[in-house]
Amino acid sequence: MKLSNITISRSAVALVTAVFACAACTDDWDEHYDAAVSDSGTLWQAISSQDNLTNFTRVIQACGYDKTLNGSQTFSVFAPVDADFTSEQADELISSFNEQERNGVKDEDNTVVRQFVQNHISLYSHPVSSLTNDSISMMNGKYKVLTQSMLGDSKLSSANHLYSNGVLFTLDKQVEYFPNVYEYLGLDGDVDSVYNFLNQYSVYKFDPDKSVAGGIEDGLIVYLDSVTVLNNAIFNKYGLINNEDSSYLFLAPTNDEWNRMVAEYEPWFNYDNTVNKRDSIQFANSRLSVISGSFFSRTTNPDEAIRDSAVSTSALSWQMRHYREIDDAYGTYYKPYEAGGVFDGTEAVECSNGQVLKASRYNVQPTQNFLQTIKVEAESILTQDSIAYAEDPLTVCDVATDNPFFGKISGNSFVEIVPENTSVNPIVMFGIPDVLSNVPYDVYVVTAPVIASDTLAAADKRLPIRIQVKLGYNDQNGKNTLKQISGYFVSTPDVVDTILVAEKFQFPTCSYGLSDHQVQIQLLSRVTSGNLTKWTRTMRIDCFILKPRYEATEEAAKNLSNN
Repeated sequence: MKLSNITISRSAVALVTAVFACAACTDDWDEHYDAAVSDSGTLWQAISSQDNLTNFTRVIQACGYDKTLNGSQTFSVFAPVDADFTSEQADELISSFNEQERNGVKDEDNTVVRQFVQNHISLYSHPVSSLTNDSISMMNGKYKVLTQSMLGDSKLSSANHLYSNGVLFTLDKQVEYFPNVYEYLGLDGDVDSVYNFLNQYSVYKFDPDKSVAGGIEDGLIVYLDSVTVLNNAIFNKYGLINNEDSSYLFLAPTNDEWNRMVAEYEPWFNYDNTVNKRDSIQFANSRLSVISGSFFSRTTNPDEAIRDSAVSTSALSWQMRHYREIDDAYGTYYKPYEAGGVFDGTEAVECSNGQVLKASRYNVQPTQNFLQTIKVEAESILTQDSIAYAEDPLTVCDVATDNPFFGKISGNSFVEIVPENTSVNPIVMFGIPDVLSNVPYDVYVVTAPVIASDTLAAADKRLPIRIQVKLGYNDQNGKNTLKQISGYFVSTPDVVDTILVAEKFQFPTCSYGLSDHQVQIQLLSRVTSGNLTKWTRTMRIDCFILKPRYEATEEAAKNLSNN
């Protein structure tokens, strides 16, 4: 159901500067908190006995918080009175809570608990005086400004009623619930597909630092109140959009756009049948790819800077782009608010920790985000075990700083494969990681000249290479297949030569995220004994490059044309 009429107001975020114990009825208390009333009993006993809090009482009891407020832990409770919180409203909340309970929703995720009950209760005692102007944290993590007369936008009808386990206030209206970015995604029926995916990775973990410890029994701490906190692996990697102390922009595709992109991306993550949990991995990666470039920290994207370029949390650094020798600034989007920009046409929704930008037309293209150029250094065999096999010795050659090719060879080193004898054509195979399935790739072999390591090399050592290329991959059943690329490929001597060996080549299965090298490139020297004065059998390989050739689906292309 679509969320509508969300009223929002931002409270200042600050640390709570003082915590007062209920029993501290000293002379200072009398001076600054002269309106305080000290009563006997617990908060729950007080709430349940007051004639003007019957509706609040029913909701608290239905949600099981009567036991919480009847215990020894200290709270501040801000209870809306019956005149402004009706019986019908209470009935609706209780009905919603019970329905979620029947559907197996945990208390941590129950909207009635988080948006109403915990939104009216704060840990510790927070009495007010004429000096009070604090920001307090409610049980759901929301911050509210508390003064002598107000909690957020709600007026205090009564204040500072002290009980054995805290202080009770009454309000003229409910405390307004202001969702954070993550919570909003689950409340808005236009974008809840994103929320449903993210929420699958949410777990609540016990937090001893936020829990209230009691005594020790059998050598173990007994907690009077055990506090759990939300943990989500996706947030930990890309951005804590659930954290009230953070500030993010989140670019959220609407459900229709989400479904369109998932359908387009899923074939790119087709793992072979031998991959453990292949369906789950395909499900996760195809959906994560939709939004991996959607997280924008406001710390690194202040107002002025983000108008010029929006840098997502998944953006490649300049150093990484320089290393990979690519111009594409993956994850960095220039002029995002201008026509055709990634934020163009979005609807901005304010949240407690930033904004959600709803996109009915998602302008982030896969080639701007996760569909990236793959570059493999030939010398990475020493550190990444990318070599599948080599029938002849391999040597890593470094380019000296005074060599004219210093800075022109990727990584300033390359691999040299020398045949064991003059009658042998060497063969070498390298693994290629993170290849997507059913994506057209242009495949390049980059060769290095001998003079990049030996400037005095004789002419017969500076001959070009002549090679045949095979591309290896697993078929759907996991059987490795080598496909020979037609023709022979000859390098240009004395230069760093980038040779296109395959155009728009599509691998049927995906190796994205896998540790083993299911995709390989094999180089075979093809020089006969009669042509040793024309070509050399010694191969000198700098790196391999796979560039994706993205062609948008018809629907995506239509969206682009509408920009």
